[in-house]
Amino acid sequence: MADATNSVAVHRCRFIDFDPSSITSLAFPPLPLPSIKRQKHFSNHLNFGTLAVGRANGNIDLCEWTGLKNESRSKQAWVIRKTLPGLYPSKVDSLAYIIREPHTIKEDQVPSVSDLRLFSSGGGSELLEWDIENSTVRRTINSQGGTIWCVAANPAGTFLALGCEDGTIRLISVADDTLTHSKHFDRVKGRILSVAWGPPVPKKAPGEDEEDEDEDEWLDSWLVTGCSDSSLRKWDAATGRMLDRMGTDKIRGERTLVWAVAALGDGTIVSGDSLGMVKFWDSRTCTQVQSFKSHGADVLCLIVGPDGLATYSSGVDQKLVQYSRVKTSQSSETNSEVRSKTRWMQTSSRRMHAHDVRSLAVWPPYTPLPPSHKRQFPSEIAPVIASGGLDMSVVVTPAALPSSTLLSKVINPLATSVHATFDDSYHRRMAYSSGPSATSAIHIARQARLVSCMRDSRVSIWRILKKPSLLREDEDEVLEESDTADWEKCAEMELDVHTNLVASAISDDGAWLVVSDLYEAKLFRLIIDTEGRVKPRRIRDFSSIISPHLPQKPTSTGGLSFAFTPDSTKLVMSAALTSYILVIDISEEKPRVLRKFDHHRQRNNLSVDRVTKDLKTVNADVEMDSDDDEDDSSEEDTPLLGSVTRMAVSADGQWLATSDDHCRTHIFNLDSIQHHCVLPSFSHPAQSIAFSSSDSSLLVLAFPNNTFQIYDVETRQFPSWSRELCDNLPTRFTQIHDPIIGVAFEPPAPDAPSQSSARFALFWGSTWLCKINFDDGPIKSYGFSRKRRRESFKPQKNNHEGLEEPKELKMITQYRPVLFVDYMGPGELIVVERPLVDVLANLPPAYFRHKYGAS
Repeated sequence: MADATNSVAVHRCRFIDFDPSSITSLAFPPLPLPSIKRQKHFSNHLNFGTLAVGRANGNIDLCEWTGLKNESRSKQAWVIRKTLPGLYPSKVDSLAYIIREPHTIKEDQVPSVSDLRLFSSGGGSELLEWDIENSTVRRTINSQGGTIWCVAANPAGTFLALGCEDGTIRLISVADDTLTHSKHFDRVKGRILSVAWGPPVPKKAPGEDEEDEDEDEWLDSWLVTGCSDSSLRKWDAATGRMLDRMGTDKIRGERTLVWAVAALGDGTIVSGDSLGMVKFWDSRTCTQVQSFKSHGADVLCLIVGPDGLATYSSGVDQKLVQYSRVKTSQSSETNSEVRSKTRWMQTSSRRMHAHDVRSLAVWPPYTPLPPSHKRQFPSEIAPVIASGGLDMSVVVTPAALPSSTLLSKVINPLATSVHATFDDSYHRRMAYSSGPSATSAIHIARQARLVSCMRDSRVSIWRILKKPSLLREDEDEVLEESDTADWEKCAEMELDVHTNLVASAISDDGAWLVVSDLYEAKLFRLIIDTEGRVKPRRIRDFSSIISPHLPQKPTSTGGLSFAFTPDSTKLVMSAALTSYILVIDISEEKPRVLRKFDHHRQRNNLSVDRVTKDLKTVNADVEMDSDDDEDDSSEEDTPLLGSVTRMAVSADGQWLATSDDHCRTHIFNLDSIQHHCVLPSFSHPAQSIAFSSSDSSLLVLAFPNNTFQIYDVETRQFPSWSRELCDNLPTRFTQIHDPIIGVAFEPPAPDAPSQSSARFALFWGSTWLCKINFDDGPIKSYGFSRKRRRESFKPQKNNHEGLEEPKELKMITQYRPVLFVDYMGPGELIVVERPLVDVLANLPPAYFRHKYGAS
């Protein structure tokens, strides 16, 4: 391309039938219990916890906050950082976080992922504990009571309560890194569908034995369960005996299912059932206090606000309903005194989903504590509600109460609007990702014009038949769509896997395909017959070829990421459970491993001094360590394994870049097969890495907060021109809500001179494409009105209106949601979309009820 305004022909692909998995469970990490004797208020700022998203295919996504530490706002909010692949087939019905060592976490400290233990259940009798670091199942335990319907952790994080098919509650002890059966409660008829822990009580009241510092301990008091026999039951946590039974409404004698229960610090119990009723109960008398017919169908989930003054419910009818505790005045009959009384009122409702809502979570999380030890959260930051269901996307909503906005301004952490209350604020729909760990499940082979798509256990391959004609030279549009169906399906592969597939890649010449689950990588040679059909032939001994180069324990030949060199003679893979980088020669009849790198295992590569808190502080002339000795780490250091999910190979095949979830990025020379250098560790792991096609030594690292850095691997430095460009990115680019997913570079035309191509990159997210020219220096800020700015970023046929359109920045927002963007060739772009309407068409009809006689 001579300049950034040249035209590009676009394949707008909607034929790739990728369906994301629905959301079945959400969980935020808990906060440690406060001290009984030394009550402490929270500081003015509370960091944001890691959101766990359980899906119907068994995968669990861990989403981390993109804002920097002590920042209360982030345009991009939570972004998927790691995916724990589920066993195939499986699903996730319940999630529960536990703090690994609660005594090491301060009261106002948010536990990080390394401080947490994660548990899940999925429609069977097994409770799974996950090894988050290695993305594997650490251990399992059988419920001994049939199918697990619900899981809840006690406030102290020492027990898990399992509601089972046989009508019993099983308590699992998780204290001191254990996972053992502790006790089971009395059996009842029916299933235990939901469970919640009541507020804990101090082991010794304040004032008793003040000298004894070891008695600062909380004891569990009671539990409440929702059952399948139209009832709730209250249980004694110590003895396992039923204390009382609360009956719900019935219609025509049919049983009512109590799908959700919650408990508040003052003893109030909240329940949601299959009649669409939300009820409030007094736990002392076990009587109903209030009842609301809030939903037209089943209430599937409940959540309590951080301060206990609001409750939220949702379910089959897609509504999210807010209930607030308000004060009412009541005069006494005997005297003129006015006593203050509180009641629950349904204050608001919103519909933000297109199908059933299965789970709710709130940050900061609510802990049922006695009123004397109630937590005080920062009042100037609005809490955030996360909701998810069958429409596959997590929706986050600011949920401040109107009363909190009376005294001071409340900050909307999502920066979606000025308003931060549940009634008035704008919600945000987080884009679904096509691949694990926010990678792409779609890949292209440019020379063969093939497109591959990976699913849970299947891989499909299509062919783009012909190149669409480019625009006429006298036209000035930025993009043109190809409306004709110039594609055909070539292959459909169903694989025998242990877990859901985690990575795939196809070579540029279309001769090789590699796919992998967590435990085994499979390499295929693709043979094209006379009719154009693709026939895969598996290399059977591929696992036995690479297994001698990997440790015997853990036993795995799977890979988390793959990359073929442009000449399709080498395959690079990152080992799934051991973080080794293998360079494999596939040019001969039998593949062979050329070298193994262990740089993503070395702990000395992660130094606090090398972490760059501010991207502007990187020195342009700093030279990184180029020592390629793989065994230079001391024997005392235990390996710090990193999940290497990002890889890029330069256009000339000389350079390889690999990046892991510990923010470490290494450069390797594939000509000499040596380690070249290591980059500084930035504040976020790289969301995408790519080499420039016009200058093979330029590496672009894009981050989830919509910033990027440009590194020259040849000179081992950040060029001065790139620092000026990256430090002056326009707010339209950095503050767009959907984060960067990928970076694409247009390959140069075969007959073009080597210096004729301008250096530009095409960044893209789920709802936007942005072309940035590297040759024009920092992007200037343009001060038109909002309307004129919006018009100036639209593709213009003839720009006769005199709008000063910045040449360095081109944004296109007509494609959504975008799953993949890359160049098929010079002047030819492929954009893969998967509209939500097409995805929902494969689901059962959503709940809908006509109102007021409308037809």
